[in-house]
Amino acid sequence: MTTLYIDADACPVKAEAERVATRHRIAMKVVSNGGLRPSRNPLVEHIIVAEGPDVADMWIADRAGAGDVVITGDIPLAAKCVEAGARVLKHNGEALTSANIGNVLATRDLMSDLRAADPFRQGGGKGFTKADRSRFLDALERELRAATK
Repeated sequence: MTTLYIDADACPVKAEAERVATRHRIAMKVVSNGGLRPSRNPLVEHIIVAEGPDVADMWIADRAGAGDVVITGDIPLAAKCVEAGARVLKHNGEALTSANIGNVLATRDLMSDLRAADPFRQGGGKGFTKADRSRFLDALERELRAATK
């Protein structure tokens, strides 16, 4: 049975994911350190984990597997979920797969090293746009259909 896992602490597409999961009648687990308003939707379960680095990530990584879909912007978590057989999407709709996760991890590590070496190279990421939201909805629809086949 497919489950949709949301790494929710900084997720800008929780409401969109809930609508798509509800349409497909798929259980959704929203995992965070707290501070989120729980949904009344019976398909949505809010999981509040202890404070601490990567606790929510570890909770998801321990449970997600083949047939599940994970929404996260955390690349190390995505790599663990891909390895476990789950389908993974970033918030902008980009699919992370066994074919591309190695390159994405390497790029993440390189950028982290560059930021550490140059204190003036901080932040500055792109804002989340309507086009990103639209790409996410299309990608989630495709991934849930594929996961439930």
